[in-house]
Amino acid sequence: MLVQAIRSAINPDLAHIIEMQGQLQSLLGGSRPPIGEVAAYLDGLDHPCRVAAIRSLGAGHQKRLFDAAEGFRQTTIDDVVPREQGVRNPVRHYGKNSLPAFSIFEKRFLRPAEDAQELWGYNFGTTSPITGPGYFIARNAPDRGEVDIDYYSVPPESPLGWPPVKDNEHGLSKLVFGYMVDRLRGVTRQVSIGRAWKKGKVQPAWFILCRE
Repeated sequence: MLVQAIRSAINPDLAHIIEMQGQLQSLLGGSRPPIGEVAAYLDGLDHPCRVAAIRSLGAGHQKRLFDAAEGFRQTTIDDVVPREQGVRNPVRHYGKNSLPAFSIFEKRFLRPAEDAQELWGYNFGTTSPITGPGYFIARNAPDRGEVDIDYYSVPPESPLGWPPVKDNEHGLSKLVFGYMVDRLRGVTRQVSIGRAWKKGKVQPAWFILCRE
């Protein structure tokens, strides 16, 4: 309490963000989080607080949220990149994964053509110069109401301003992104939660995203 009071006196905005993070973590603390309450809480935050809140979540929070989100809100590539964004205009999703270090990252998506049934994207973070951009193609999974982020497939070209396209079958990219498909579930219009599958087998690896 004393530490929080000192922080509040020094930086009221920081104290507010810490409070938001704590409330979200509390909602996700039980074995069966109230997904409706979680979604309503996230919807009530402004964008900077929403990003700060989701980036405070650890592996346990992310796991429980992924499980709770099953069947809650159908999500499609139009949620990931809204139609009004247009063609080849990137959309940033601010994220955090469940790794113990270097967990802050972004996924960046765009719609390659007006009638495209897929999105192109890559990962951006502090480890990108080492692991590579982790390119992927995202598609709807209508049988599950989710979006699949497929690292087996990469865009045929590098959009303007993006790093050169590399496959995920060589070097460190193979260890990080190779043989992987992420399943993305909707929580709110802006927030989604994902989990990794490698070679068709579920992995103890989760991530959460907040669309700009």
